[in-house]
Amino acid sequence: MFRKVDDFLKTWAYEAEATLKILRTLTEASLSRPVAPGGRTLGYLAWHCVLTLPEMMKHAGIPVTGPAQDAPQPPLAEMVREYETSAGVIAEELPKQWTDAMLSEMIPMYGEQWSRGAVLSALILHQTHHRAQMTVLMRQAGLQVPGLYGPAREEWAAMNLPPQP
Repeated sequence: MFRKVDDFLKTWAYEAEATLKILRTLTEASLSRPVAPGGRTLGYLAWHCVLTLPEMMKHAGIPVTGPAQDAPQPPLAEMVREYETSAGVIAEELPKQWTDAMLSEMIPMYGEQWSRGAVLSALILHQTHHRAQMTVLMRQAGLQVPGLYGPAREEWAAMNLPPQP
């Protein structure tokens, strides 16, 4: 849970860029790659990450522009633009609307009471969870997975180092 708006903003800057790295590595062809037959696709997961930003923040009282929850999945370039826009609005609007003192306040979220700081943690953890799912599908689709918290296998090789276990 976040206790300072600035701590969230620093973390958000990194995490939003990490999500953009994943989205920018995808290809139109890879978007139809399913987790399993009949399961979610890489495109579904990517679009879900985009849609969650305005949806979750609107529930929390932060107005974030973005596509409607029932908007159909667009081409990849539009998904990237929508994510970039919504992520930027979060970084702009949050410090205008919430103070450090407000982060401990409880607000209604999805039929429960969450602290505002917990909302911010959930926002980041939600997209981290789905990025992890996407990296598995990316490997299955033959895409190179970018390192987010350290070098990926291919990045170790590019540095002429053996992949780390």
